[in-house]
This record gives sequence, C-alpha cells and structure tokens, in this order.
Amino acid sequence: MAYDLSKRLVIGLASSALFDLKESDEIFRSQGESAYRIYQREKQYHPLEKGVAFPFIKKLLAINEINPTDPPIEVILLSRNDPDTGLRVMNSIQNYQLGITRALFLQGKEPHKYIQALSIDLFLSANELDVKQAINAGYPAGQVLKSHIEDDIVNDPELRVALDFDGVIIDDEAEKIYATQGITGFHQYETEHANEAHKQGPLTNFLKKLSAVQLQEQKYSEHSASYKPKLRISIVTARNAPSHERAINTMREWGVTVNEAFFLGGIEKRKVLEVLNPHIFFDDQRMHLDGTTEILPSVHIPFGIRNKPSDPI
Repeated sequence: MAYDLSKRLVIGLASSALFDLKESDEIFRSQGESAYRIYQREKQYHPLEKGVAFPFIKKLLAINEINPTDPPIEVILLSRNDPDTGLRVMNSIQNYQLGITRALFLQGKEPHKYIQALSIDLFLSANELDVKQAINAGYPAGQVLKSHIEDDIVNDPELRVALDFDGVIIDDEAEKIYATQGITGFHQYETEHANEAHKQGPLTNFLKKLSAVQLQEQKYSEHSASYKPKLRISIVTARNAPSHERAINTMREWGVTVNEAFFLGGIEKRKVLEVLNPHIFFDDQRMHLDGTTEILPSVHIPFGIRNKPSDPI
C-alpha cells in the first residue's frame, strides 16, 4: 500500500530554510557550479550550521513520538541541488537526527510544481522567488527570513506557533475593505458579516492540520500520563473588537481551536511576541516582520493586497 500523505501534516522544506547555506551560496555565486560541486563533496561529512526553521522542524518532528508507526507529521526536503551536491544536506539531517527521510533533488528546477503532488500543507524556503512562485500558483508557502534562533528543545520541549490572521490564515477580502474604506468601513463590514466564515487563505490547511495534531496529542496524553502535549497555537492579529467576532466564528466553523488569540488593534506585535516567544511566526506584512526577526524565527507570506506593488497602505 502506498504511503498516504493526505491525512498528515506535511511540510515541504528547502535546505535554505533548514540550514545556514551562506558559505555554500557564496562559493556558488563567486566561483561557479564546478567549484561548488567540489566544495560540497569535500565538505559532505561536515554538518551544515542550523538555519532559521531548524528549531521549528526539530520540535515539530518530536511530536511524532505519539505514533511512530503512523506518524502524524511528515517533512519532505525539496532541494534545488542535484543528488550529488545534495548529499551533504542529507548527511547533515542524519547528523542532527532529524526524522526526515524523503527528499526531492531538482537540480535548479522549481520546487512549487511538486507541492500538490506531495499534499504539502506548507512550503518553507529562504528563496524569495521560489516562495512567490508557489503563492502565485495558489500553494501555501512562506519565505524564511534571516532571523534570531535558539535551539532549546532540551530545556523547552514546547512548540509555540504564532500566525497572523488576515492574508495568512484567511484571504485578503477584509484587508481590501480596509484599503478602500478605512478602519470604520472595515469594522462595519466585519460586523455585518460576523456570522459568515471567511474564505480560506494560504495557510488555512496548515492551521487545520496543526489543530488536528494538537487533538491527537491530547488524546495520547489521556492514555500516557508521562506525556505532556507540546504544541501551542496562537493568533496574533491587528484586528480588535468588533472584528474579532468573525475571526472566532470562522475558526469555529472550520473546527479549529487555538490556545491564545491576541487582538491587538494596532499595538506593536513585537512587544507581545517577545513575551509569547514563539518558535516561528507567520505574517503577510514585512513591516511587522522587520521588528520580529531580531528576536525570533519569522516567515513572510507574500500573499494578497499587502504584497502588491500598488498597495496603497
């Protein structure tokens, strides 16, 4: 029987998100492909340094202990390397004992073309072009930005995931209203549609699958007294009352529950995130992420009106 990915939380991961490839990329840019190939062969048993998404992926895969024979989480490497130069990446994965066994080496081809075939709920890469191609094709993707990271799984086994709401979990319908009608029109529109669920956004399925994993953790902990659920999910949004109601009703209709929701109404997100200390944060606005990369792993979702050149906001 084929290995079924459809019911698992599947993360597609570029090596640029998992590891720090600054040195390797510099060799490729300055000396060309031949020198790069020689360099990677010479270094193939030298583990790469940890990248921005490393702590998130490591903590996420640790949850698979609740069902190791039928794991709820799958991480698949989607690399622009060819198999030869990509061997160092796989050796590094093995060195760090990450539970990643499946990989695609594409020799420069676009990874987003394989997202649907692999039932990927989120594709992470440091390559801005790859992420934008995925988003433009209608797939869930985020650009991992150069950020501060701490690999603290021993002292802090909890996994905290924080997401913006508009343009990330849902589409940009409400943000378009805000752009054309201002805050008053936005609140009026959201109040009038409070009982109508929002349309899905780029990370809707990712959130749904995260929530499903959290339920599996809870059920497992009921039968295993020594296990403490690890995953915590938070919404951190610039919305505030009365627009909070539609957001909550949307998640209810989707059958999604989150641990915390911060309806900040224009308060700087960084101040709250510094206390929350998530292991990864997703937002569609670079202006918010510019303040978070110094303190935590940050991911840009280049979706919707906020990311169009003509964006008036």
